[in-house]
Amino acid sequence: MGILFDDAVIIRQSEKEEEPSVITVNCPDKTGLGSDLCRIILFFGLTLVRTDVSTDGKWCYIVFWVVGRPNTRWGLLKKRLMGACPSCSLASGMFFYSELQPPKPPDVFLLKFCCDDRRGLLHDVTEVLCELELTIKRVKVSTTPDGKVMDLFFITDTRELLHTKERKEDTYDHLKAVIGGSIISCEIEMVGPEITACSQGTSFLSDEVAEGMFNIEMLSKPQDDSNALKCPSITMDNSLSPSHTLVQIVCQDHKGLLYDVMRTLKDYNIQISYGRITTKGNTECEMDLFIMQADGKKIVDPSKQDALQSRLQMELSRPLRVSLISRGPDTELLVANPVELSGKGRPMVFYDITLALKMLDTPIFSAEIGRHTIGDREWEVYRVLLDEGDLRCVSKKKVEETVWKMLMSWKC
Repeated sequence: MGILFDDAVIIRQSEKEEEPSVITVNCPDKTGLGSDLCRIILFFGLTLVRTDVSTDGKWCYIVFWVVGRPNTRWGLLKKRLMGACPSCSLASGMFFYSELQPPKPPDVFLLKFCCDDRRGLLHDVTEVLCELELTIKRVKVSTTPDGKVMDLFFITDTRELLHTKERKEDTYDHLKAVIGGSIISCEIEMVGPEITACSQGTSFLSDEVAEGMFNIEMLSKPQDDSNALKCPSITMDNSLSPSHTLVQIVCQDHKGLLYDVMRTLKDYNIQISYGRITTKGNTECEMDLFIMQADGKKIVDPSKQDALQSRLQMELSRPLRVSLISRGPDTELLVANPVELSGKGRPMVFYDITLALKMLDTPIFSAEIGRHTIGDREWEVYRVLLDEGDLRCVSKKKVEETVWKMLMSWKC
């Protein structure tokens, strides 16, 4: 029987606003644990300023120094981090890692509501869903000529309670509070996988759009792209450890940086035995990571080194793709991020997109989220059709720049 001790995750909140809070995780290890923890920290909107990782392959000890927000729900954060930690068994006074069965896919629900449209509505609804821990898997938003909106959200519930009457009513109440008296109808129902698959409709990306957003050759000159980061410095060294490869990274800091590194290593089935990540000011980050392959050996094959280095270069140069495209009289905002091999996408992307557009007072005519396989990778693609009539007061460059900075957590 798996046991997870209460002190597996300890959070020490800072007493001064300018000082970071400290999160300590002490639990059995597994490949990809760092990625899972960083994804949760990113979901809660925390900023990482330093991280120390140490593991012997069976047990790990990770310390995160984070800057929170005034409304950070620390108790809930601890609960979610505890849920990501592997459990252990106690027998004869010794700890053993408990291999758990892969979790079953969460139930998917369709949230459907109709109301009068207004500026900022989509972000306000997205914010409520995030606060309720309802994860948006798919969304289709459309506006009718008479000023009504019909929104379809395919969501999962982190708390796994949306099948209950109480949880549904609580969701209704929160939505009605933000939508107001203009709400016409609101329904939540569980749907099967066949309905979820059909929800993407006939959405597709043209070859021209795919080439512009996903062309890997563009990564050789990221400085020429306004929506790319400075090219990171990545070096690999096998001379300092008999069993580990040292990866040293110096790169431009951005929101979700550590998650981008961790998910890449997770996809390559690579484990970090020791690591130190430090941010310098608000612009640069340095990482020293001692890593090994799943077989417990260092990476000596030059082709494997080159593949990992190239992938890290790509992920840290362009963690997300942002493009504003003219489609005749219409303007479409496209944002894409890579999906982990486990099927998880980057959290809070739709929240940041809608917040940026709300700040610009730019109305949204329609929006949808879908997944596309391009090359050998799956991407989560957000498509937002902007109201061209109200876009004249804001330049397209300003829209693209503001969305990009919001996603990177830079000042807009």
